[in-house]
Amino acid sequence: MDQVFEIPEEPNVEPISSLEEDVIRGANPRFTFPFGILFSTFLYCGEAASALYMVRIYRKNSETYWMTYTFSFFMFSSIMVQLTLIFVHRDLAKDKPLSLFMHLILLGPVIRCLEAMIKYLTLWKKEGQEEPYVSLTRKKMLINGEEVLIEWEVGHSIRTLAMHRNAYKRMSQIQAFLGSVPQLTYQLYVTLISAEVPLGRAVLIVFSLISVTYGATLCNMLAIQIKYDEYKIRLGPLEVLCITIWRTLEITSRLVILVLFSATLKLKAVPFLLLNFLIILFEPWVKFWRSGAQMPNNIEKNFSRVGTLVVLISVTVLYAGINFSCWSALQLKLADRDLVEKGQNWGHMGLHYSVRLIENVIMVLVFKFFGVKVLLNYCHSLIALQLIIAYLISIGFMLLFFQYLHPLRSLFTHNVVDYLHCVCSHRHPQGRVENSEPSADAEARQSIA
Repeated sequence: MDQVFEIPEEPNVEPISSLEEDVIRGANPRFTFPFGILFSTFLYCGEAASALYMVRIYRKNSETYWMTYTFSFFMFSSIMVQLTLIFVHRDLAKDKPLSLFMHLILLGPVIRCLEAMIKYLTLWKKEGQEEPYVSLTRKKMLINGEEVLIEWEVGHSIRTLAMHRNAYKRMSQIQAFLGSVPQLTYQLYVTLISAEVPLGRAVLIVFSLISVTYGATLCNMLAIQIKYDEYKIRLGPLEVLCITIWRTLEITSRLVILVLFSATLKLKAVPFLLLNFLIILFEPWVKFWRSGAQMPNNIEKNFSRVGTLVVLISVTVLYAGINFSCWSALQLKLADRDLVEKGQNWGHMGLHYSVRLIENVIMVLVFKFFGVKVLLNYCHSLIALQLIIAYLISIGFMLLFFQYLHPLRSLFTHNVVDYLHCVCSHRHPQGRVENSEPSADAEARQSIA
């Protein structure tokens, strides 16, 4: 679990001199301004403020159900965000009453952001000075197609700032998939059935959509870091742009389809959606039970079996929340200490997108044939077609990324084209055998003649 919550993330280095055989000494790492921390804090505060404002509006208008659900989604995600930051920074074992109090009033990200800014300003003032406490870090890197082992020194302050960045990346995922996704889905549903978009709800929808897109993009980056934790990974602007387009189209089309399906069937849609989520939630536990493995007891130091179980349940809930709206880019494996399957499982990815595509088509057809009272001023056939095309385009960008833009695609034993060729070749094996037999008989007859 250390690798899941504390992945080293030092800045890029350039090899300058050779220390020993197959080991290259890297330049001292540079520290950069923590834009990601500021952006994550801005999204958290903006979504929280807009959600509380809508709760006030719903209460004023005596819309009890809308107020209850909006407040519940806000509170659940906020509490999970506080617990995530406390867990990553291990505050329970430290004497930090101010930080714990800020977490208690749901302002933990704000105080953490201030700590990160203070740490950055301290590093900026001491730039050029050598730190008394340093540690050595080794990572593999692909340079001109060759695998090189690079070693460099990392100061304690830079490592602390990197830990803040990693903590906010995890926080953004928690906020996105356990708070923003249900909040965005519900606010779109309310907008659809009320046929009005007040300014406060529009602001909340925009903040939730940005949070979901940002969290899904980080999900891909963190998945690559977790799978290839021995390598130093660089993602360029083109790779990030491709991931962002892929995730935006995938999540937007999926959530809009869910909203239209729910608005069409209303309470009748709840059993289908609940069953869908429960299957994703219990799938890792069923595999764990069938494997006969024991619960890992070394996920975190000083953790009891109850604490380990709580962590596993939390990770499983997050995993289910991600896969409900988009592909998690990881396969959960509870029997392993790292909790993830590090191999590139093309079958798992293909199965996920195949099932989701079938689900989306079914829900879109339900909306097309039964959603007469949902959108009277628009052509339902055109809306259904556009949503399916958007989801297919997202799959296209996903295949483009893994085939041409993945930073470590040279390590794949098989790429996307190989997997698709393997699937297509297994569809008609008997036809090829039958076609080959007549040719063999014809050659035999010709030889006899």
